[in-house]
Amino acid sequence: MEAERVYRAMLAHPKENVAALGQRLQMPETQLHQHLYQLNALALIQPSVHEDIGFRAIDPEPAMEVLLTRQQVDLAAQQMRVEASRAAAARLIAECSNLPQRAADPDSQRLNGPEEIRAQLERIAAETCQQIMTFAPGGAHTEADLAASREPNRALLERGVAMRTVYLDSARNHQTTLDHVEWLSRHGGQVRTAPTLPIRMIISDRRRAVLPIDTADARAGAVVLEGVGTVTALCALFESIWDSATPLGAPPARDIHGMPPQQAETMRLLAQGLTDEAIAKRLGVSPRTARRIAAELLNDLEAHSRFQAGVHAVQNGWLPPTR
Repeated sequence: MEAERVYRAMLAHPKENVAALGQRLQMPETQLHQHLYQLNALALIQPSVHEDIGFRAIDPEPAMEVLLTRQQVDLAAQQMRVEASRAAAARLIAECSNLPQRAADPDSQRLNGPEEIRAQLERIAAETCQQIMTFAPGGAHTEADLAASREPNRALLERGVAMRTVYLDSARNHQTTLDHVEWLSRHGGQVRTAPTLPIRMIISDRRRAVLPIDTADARAGAVVLEGVGTVTALCALFESIWDSATPLGAPPARDIHGMPPQQAETMRLLAQGLTDEAIAKRLGVSPRTARRIAAELLNDLEAHSRFQAGVHAVQNGWLPPTR
């Protein structure tokens, strides 16, 4: 990399000006200036107080620290953009699901009430040949619901259907749900967990998706979508979250700042202005647990208020400096 060669030469010969540096490297002045601008943008060099030198190289150790901090901030900003895109996709899907069904629309079917939902899910399971992909938000699941799903899941797995399910990280702390998840894993299902999930969703054979009409009450009704474009987008959403989710047998990995996923997600949700109750619902925990996680964040950030915590998070590079 030519810019690296320029940087190394500036470290080795700190008193040489730009002209001498170009002669040493046998590099045209225009090309040299391009590399200097690139190094300056990376904070590896800075303008010198000596006009005859032009720039001076920053020592590698502090330069790398500045560069890593910038990369961490960029990564945090990119992560927030991804989360915002996921949330926007989920909202759009939910809004589309809630529209009155058009009589002539062959790509969607509206289901009203738990009986219709259950019957349709049974038909979809019977017709599934290759794979089932599921988002299972809501934290702890009731023992009755888990028991009712066991036989249909067993039948799918025995037919060789690949089953991938993403639960919330909070499911790891609920023994009944954890027992069911471990049962799925033992019988060949692949299970991962994530701090939050955008929506409850089941996708069959990448051609049919089932979503709730009301994200607050999955039993109220559902919509079955078969439009190629919509289902393809939902599959991409699933794969995106699946890739970043944690396999059941591994503990959730801490981020680059050493924070566990729930705490990092809570910080992002606080930055979005969500209340403790809304955060608790997203994480699948009680409001009391959400408040405890927020309190731990304030303590880690040495902040006395949520506003101060936000300021410190930006200063530490945990959140991007711009919205």
